[in-house]
Amino acid sequence: MATERLDKILGNACGISRSELKKLAKKGAVKLNGKPVFDLSEKAEAQLSVIELNGEIVNTSKFIYIMQNKPKGVVSASASDSDLTVVDILPEDLQRKGLFPAGRLDKDTTGFVLITNDGAFAHRILSPSNHVPKTYLARLDKACSDEHISVLEGGMTLKDGARFKPASVKALNGERTLAEVVICEGKYHQIKRMFKAVGLEVIELKRIKIGGLSLDSELSEGSSREIGAEELKLIEKN
Repeated sequence: MATERLDKILGNACGISRSELKKLAKKGAVKLNGKPVFDLSEKAEAQLSVIELNGEIVNTSKFIYIMQNKPKGVVSASASDSDLTVVDILPEDLQRKGLFPAGRLDKDTTGFVLITNDGAFAHRILSPSNHVPKTYLARLDKACSDEHISVLEGGMTLKDGARFKPASVKALNGERTLAEVVICEGKYHQIKRMFKAVGLEVIELKRIKIGGLSLDSELSEGSSREIGAEELKLIEKN
C-alpha cells in the first residue's frame, strides 16, 4: 500500500492546515504507532497505522459517513456566506476535507441529514432511478383526511407543471394532524407543496429515515455521529 506524509494524512482526515499541524507536532501532540512525531514529513500508510492527535486516535479512512440531526436555521450546504451550515456544526473529530450533505433539507426542516465525502455513494442514494425512500413526519394545520391521502398517494401534477410521484402517507394521531410521509424524490419544498395542493399547511417537518436507516433517537438536535458499516448498508437496502 502507498505511503503518504503525515501532514497530508492528518490534513485530509481532520481538515486542519499544515501550519497548524506543524505547531501541534512541535508540542508532541502527534503520535505514530504510539511514538511522538515531530517532523510531519515522515511517511506512513494511513490504513495500517495508528495515528493520534491530541491523545485521540484519528480515523484515517478515505471516506466518512455521518448522521446529523439537523436543527432549524441551519442550511444543508458545505459552505455559506450568511448562514450556518450542516458542515459548520460538525464536531471537530468528524471534520474532513470535502464534506457535503447527500441531499438537502429546507432551512426550517429538521432531522436526518447524511453528510459524507463519498461522491459515488451520494450519487447512488440520490439518483431517482435507485428509488431510495426518505421518511418524514409532517405536522399539519388541519386534519389529513382519507380523501387527502388518496390524492397524495396517487401522484400529482401542480398548477405550475411540477409532477410528483405517488407518496405513501399515514395519519398518526387521533386528530390526524401528524402524518408520516414517504417519498422517493427530493424536489424543491416537495412535501410542503404536495400538502398545500390539497389545502393543508405543513407547520413542522422532520426527516426521520433514509432508506432503511432511522435517525438515532438518542441523537439530540444539532448533534452528529458516524454511521457504522452495517448501518450504511441499511440505507441502500431500504
